[in-house]
Amino acid sequence: MHRFNRRDFLKSAGAIAAFAAIPRAVSAAVTSPRVVVVGGGFGGATVAKYLRMWGGNVQVTLVDTNPNHISCILSNLVVTGALSMSRITLGFDTLRTTHSVSFLQGKALAVDPAGNRLTVQTAGGNQILDYDHLVLSPGIDFAPAPGNWNPNLTPHAWQAGAQTTLLKNQLAAMRSNETFVMTVPKSPYRCPPGPYERACVVADYLRVKGRTGAKVIVLDANPNIQAEPEAFTRAFTVTHAGRIQYVPNATVLSVDSATRSISTSAMNISNAKVLNYIPNQRAGGIAASLGVNLSGFVPVNALSYGTAAHPNIHVIGDSCAVPASDNKAVPKSGHMANAQAKVCADAILRTLSGEVLDSNVATGSACYSPITARTASWLSANFIYGDIYDVNGAVKGKGMHRVDLGEAPSNGVNGDSYQDMFTWADSIFADSYK
Repeated sequence: MHRFNRRDFLKSAGAIAAFAAIPRAVSAAVTSPRVVVVGGGFGGATVAKYLRMWGGNVQVTLVDTNPNHISCILSNLVVTGALSMSRITLGFDTLRTTHSVSFLQGKALAVDPAGNRLTVQTAGGNQILDYDHLVLSPGIDFAPAPGNWNPNLTPHAWQAGAQTTLLKNQLAAMRSNETFVMTVPKSPYRCPPGPYERACVVADYLRVKGRTGAKVIVLDANPNIQAEPEAFTRAFTVTHAGRIQYVPNATVLSVDSATRSISTSAMNISNAKVLNYIPNQRAGGIAASLGVNLSGFVPVNALSYGTAAHPNIHVIGDSCAVPASDNKAVPKSGHMANAQAKVCADAILRTLSGEVLDSNVATGSACYSPITARTASWLSANFIYGDIYDVNGAVKGKGMHRVDLGEAPSNGVNGDSYQDMFTWADSIFADSYK
């Protein structure tokens, strides 16, 4: 694995972000073209902002079911009480007042690709929005759970907000010798390091609170740790030794929320104190209606994030499936959604201006994961557009090819990285919402 120090990592991540932020088109020839954006997460907010910053007279309407966005980034620290919910609550006010993005609170119900119309359910009734381009960034939906799963009893907390608070309260109620059981969904899923990070901060919380004999059992549907394997293996076996039990190849067979019990291909657990079931994931419903791949996500053109059947309908963020080299998939993360949004905004403006799409594009994703209440690890992955390869090294088409992977060495899991985590998060928050 390629290694570089933390400072070099920060420089690299910043360079990628800066590259992605350079506008390739600054005006549109069409009079007042209309772009509708569904979803106010890091993908949707960013594409709305940059369309207005770069697009001159482009009219942008942002649609979201909520009056603000609650970030999954840093949300595990809300679970442990280290941060308040307000710390990760991001409003749309600046998008409206500074960038003149129109905001409509409502649920996107249906897309009419032939008529270029979107139906939105609002408190006052259904509204029809006409568009020249439509950007869908609805995040994830969950695959049906086997058995009897009630998220109000056994929360996922993988969509931040009320679920985060519920899991926080359940964790706070734990006592000595009790068990926190959590699942890791089958890849691909939102935020590859996120479940392992949660296991670490929960284990550390139990230690700090003096919950003697309490432990975390991680039931991973995958054959191994999906992100930062060295950092998390060390965290599980050294930092949190005796407090975390990691179980790979644990496909969930049945969940019973009433008894907080779970059956998997690796082991069965009954009457856990806390059962944090994180289901398998797929594209958000409005995006999935366009058609999905075998993994449940929407295939897109990596130069525009447009769909094959409807090039003026774009899917970014967690819902999209970007063509990539085998074993080098583009991760689903807030940082990556932010990067994809800028490529998408540029592509829309080029199309409106009658220009060819830029093929010199790059995206990158960085992540910091708290390991304890004072330390964190980091991860980065950078991608460029070009040939992509199968497992045998043969060219299989065009898409995003990973050119760099960085992971914190053991001495990089430290307090400096923990502090840098907040700088990184606040930079993304500001770039998307300010």
